[in-house]
This record gives sequence, structure tokens and C-alpha cells, in this order.
Amino acid sequence: MVKEKITVVKVGGAVVDDETGLCQLIADFSKITGRKVLVHGGGRKATAIAKQLGIESRLVNGRRITDEAMLNVVTMVYGGLVNKNLVARLQAEGVDAFGLTGADIDVIHSHRRPVKDVDYGFVGDVERVDGDKLRFLIENGFTPVMAPLTHDGNGNILNTNADTIACETAKALAKHYDVTLIFCFEKKGVLGNPDDDDSVIPVITPRDFSRLVADGTVNGGMLPKLENAFDALNAGVAKVNITLATAIDGQHGTIILK
Repeated sequence: MVKEKITVVKVGGAVVDDETGLCQLIADFSKITGRKVLVHGGGRKATAIAKQLGIESRLVNGRRITDEAMLNVVTMVYGGLVNKNLVARLQAEGVDAFGLTGADIDVIHSHRRPVKDVDYGFVGDVERVDGDKLRFLIENGFTPVMAPLTHDGNGNILNTNADTIACETAKALAKHYDVTLIFCFEKKGVLGNPDDDDSVIPVITPRDFSRLVADGTVNGGMLPKLENAFDALNAGVAKVNITLATAIDGQHGTIILK
């Protein structure tokens, strides 16, 4: 039986915060044919609003420390401001978008990250994504727009990495669909030279990945993004694409192959 195709697009906070890029992304996402899901970040906006409220943003290795005050900020910004603005703009483009966090209909269940070297606070590590519930929404004509917030089942919202949510969502949907996962951000793809925006590596295999990590080409935030990509492929996702936010047609950027 041939599975129906679905596209899961993850958009980063830098794009969400750039009006020109966001307008283009909304237009391009709306033109994707067939089933689709949008997962968004919003870290830059959360940082800006926290500053306005006099709340300090602390990051370790690019990961946000989420104490109680910051949890209130990210819940408001991710689950409210960013999510509902995206939903409204997609509705204007004829996409029947449905905004949700992981707590809504218990779609993403997490546990609070254990304290090891760093106490990240109210940060969630995903335990499961309910692909059946997402499928119900999708099959009834809705396009899920997912905020980077989950819950632990005990009444606690948890700040959760948007790349991870996109990856776990794609994996959960792979049971039902032929899934393409697209990570889009402000670069054209995985770059061979971080100072040259045109040095896009067109294809990365597991062997390539090992070499690129060893020689330092892949580092920082791109490292967990690629780890998530291979994790998704190994769990049944058909294709992963890392690309510019204005090039989400699957024909540009870096293709990750199993």
C-alpha cells in the first residue's frame, strides 16, 4: 500500500522574527500540496520580550535555561503570540491551520530533563508524540501548527526544543504517511564554509556526517539538527531537507540520506 505524502516543516525563531522572510515562508508553505504540518520556534522573540519584562535570558551551549519566570515568558510567546499569529496568517492564505502545544489533546508527552552538569529547569525531553491524534486532525482537513511546548502529565508545561519536536512529530507520522521533514532557517543549507553562504553541501550521508564532525565543519547548533535528521530517517521518515526558509520546495539546500 502506497502511503500518502505529508510534509513537516520546522521554521526557526530567526525567520519568525523577520517580517520579510516570514511573509515568504507563509506564502511558500501555503503552496505545498497535500498534507502538511508546521513546527515553529520563537527564541529570539522570547528573549526580546523577557528583556522588556526585566527577565534575564541565560543559555548554556545554545540551550535556554528555563526557570519559572522564563517558563511564563515562553508559554506566552510560543503558545500565544507566535503560534496564533502564524495560525491567523495561514488562515489568510486559505490554510485551515490549527495551533497547538504538546499539552493540547495530550499530543506530546515529555519529562523534565534530569539534572546532570546543568540544571535546565522546566525543559522537556520528549517521551512520545501521539501520531494517531495528529492524523485525526490532518485527515479532517486541518493543518497543525505546533509550538515548542510540551507537558509532563502532572500539570506542568515544559519548554522543548523545536527541532526535536519536528523530528519526533515526523517519526510519529511515518507510521501513517510518506514523510518529508524540512528544517528551514536563515542559511541555504549545511555550509562547508560558515563564512561562505554559497558553500552548501548538497548531500550528507552517515559517513559524510562522521567526517564533517571530525574535521569541525559541522559544529554548534547544526550538530543536533543533523543528529535529529538521521534519527528521523532511521525511524522511517522518507526524506530530510535542511534549507533556506524561502526555499522549501524540496529542490534546494542539503538533502540528508540514510
